[in-house]
Amino acid sequence: MHPSVHAIEHPDKTALIVAETGERVSFAALDRRSNRAAQLFRAEGLAVGDTIAIFLENVPEFYDIAWGAQRAGLFYVCIPSKLTAPEVDYIIRDSGAALVVAAASLAGVAAAIPLDGVAGFALGGDIPGWRSWDATVVAMPETPIADQRAGIDMLYSSGTTGRPKGVRVALPEKPDLDASNALVMLARGLYGFGPDTIYLSPAPLYHAAPLRWSMTVMRLGGTVVMMRHFDPEAALAAIERYRVTASQWVPTHFVRLLKLPPEVRGRYDLSRLKVAIHAAAPCPVPVKEAMIAWWGPVLYEYYAGSEGNGMTAIDSADWLTHKGSVGRAVHGTVHVCDEAGAELGANQEGLVYFAGGGRFAYHNDPAKTAEARNAQGWTTLGDIGRIDADGFLYLTDRKSFMIISGGVNIYPQEIENRLITHPRVADVAVIGGPDAEMGERVIAVVQPVDMAEAGPDLAEELTRWCRAELSGVKIPRQIDFAAALPRHATGKLYKRLLRDHYWGETGSRIV
Repeated sequence: MHPSVHAIEHPDKTALIVAETGERVSFAALDRRSNRAAQLFRAEGLAVGDTIAIFLENVPEFYDIAWGAQRAGLFYVCIPSKLTAPEVDYIIRDSGAALVVAAASLAGVAAAIPLDGVAGFALGGDIPGWRSWDATVVAMPETPIADQRAGIDMLYSSGTTGRPKGVRVALPEKPDLDASNALVMLARGLYGFGPDTIYLSPAPLYHAAPLRWSMTVMRLGGTVVMMRHFDPEAALAAIERYRVTASQWVPTHFVRLLKLPPEVRGRYDLSRLKVAIHAAAPCPVPVKEAMIAWWGPVLYEYYAGSEGNGMTAIDSADWLTHKGSVGRAVHGTVHVCDEAGAELGANQEGLVYFAGGGRFAYHNDPAKTAEARNAQGWTTLGDIGRIDADGFLYLTDRKSFMIISGGVNIYPQEIENRLITHPRVADVAVIGGPDAEMGERVIAVVQPVDMAEAGPDLAEELTRWCRAELSGVKIPRQIDFAAALPRHATGKLYKRLLRDHYWGETGSRIV
């Protein structure tokens, strides 16, 4: 299905609600607005297979532009709104975007980008040297372009370990706008999504999961409730107010929800919520246990990447008997291999690969593309894990985050999972810092709930907290405090920035 079909059959049905304001966009309005966007792209000379870039925060027009590009056969690149001008410029140049739409609220960054032949459009106000999207698009016909053809997103990695890389897959083999795809089938089969779904999307639309899942809900005729910015209590209020039945989260959302006072958590009616999907990062076992105890067995987890090369999934019932697992394969086949590429047996840790899933390439980076494949043609996202005897996958950590101290491999995720459950910890990152004797030492950078409590006493308390469950080699040798961590809005941590800080200045502190 496709929003244009629902615009004909149910024109007045709500496709989108802005959670904070209650603003509603019908399927008919979405259809008209996306048609105008497609008409503008053609008027600017963009043809099937060309690329545009979207540099916006969560606003209703995000969907106008994305669906417009989708029905014009374009690749659409969604750029994180928190990036600097050089970072945005890099993605525009690397992707080959011929046109970029930027929010006027991001003018401080956008105005510093040298367009140099790229058509720049400002949305919601002025950006010096850019044309007005609002004034230009409103003059376009609201009828479909003559050569409609399905396009697709081209998303960039979050750059947590280096410069972001564009994930490029071919345009859909079937050009029909309403042709089904793997995500539509998974949304129906795994979660029962359909026209009655009311879906809360609390995360930035420039990320793969919020963008793709919310557009899938629209394909199926459901209603998306978009939060402009995540706030834990506001999310609970939106679930109650809009009678939300399904939602999408990352573990950091859960942590912030669980830190709310009990009286706030109990204030809202969440009884209509039947599906709470989470992904993007492994969820600490105690955090997920607490969420299931609170919301009931409505949590559904999956493991996948922007690359679309495979997917595992697990519901609450299976998770409770396989705690810590991210599930069994539902798209492609999952394998675990050693460094030489040989497949490992049950419960042996190695690099996680998918076979038989979608094909992809990293744009302008054939070396990275080749590095993600083994001799069998299986592909990896760079995660370490194991598969148990029942076929359930457990993730250990990113290969690139591993700490080697005195020849021992240490995975930060296990230490982070312990520290985040401490009631005085709001966020944490564990990295390897330089050590003259051991090569690397374990460093924990902690964001306290109350920064006024940061200091030696809290550090000692957290060390004791770790010793209660972790072996000696995993205990942080250094605990530093930060008012905030460099975390992507999707929940992923920019560990590269932390590592660079410590390796560039031994023993330095982030405060």
